[in-house]
Amino acid sequence: MTVTLHGIRNCDTVKKARLWLEGQGVEHAFHDFKTQGVSHEQLARWSEAVGWEKLLNRAGTTFRKVPEAERADLSREKALALMKAEPSMIKRPVLQRGDEVLVGFKPEDYARFFG
Repeated sequence: MTVTLHGIRNCDTVKKARLWLEGQGVEHAFHDFKTQGVSHEQLARWSEAVGWEKLLNRAGTTFRKVPEAERADLSREKALALMKAEPSMIKRPVLQRGDEVLVGFKPEDYARFFG
C-alpha cells in the first residue's frame, strides 16, 4: 500500500519524519502541500480520520496572524477553508497509508503505525 508523507519540505519536523521513514526502509512519496497545494476533499478526508481540531496547527505563526474575529467560533468548515487558503496552518507532517492517517511526528507513534 502506498505511503505518502504530506508536509512542507523545509519544515524541521517533516525532515525528521522523512529521515525516520528512510532509516526504517519505508518507501514513501512526498507531497509538499505548500508548493503543490491541497484539495478541500483531501482536507475533509483527513479531518474525518483525525478531527479538524488535531489537523489545524493553532500554535503556528500563520494561524496566530489570522485576525481574532476570524479565529473566533471556528467550525470544521471554517477551519478547512483556512487550511486550504494557507497550507502552513496544517499540522505537519500528515502521514497517509490508504485510509489511515497520522498527524505530527513522534518516533514511537510511527513505529506503532508501521508495527
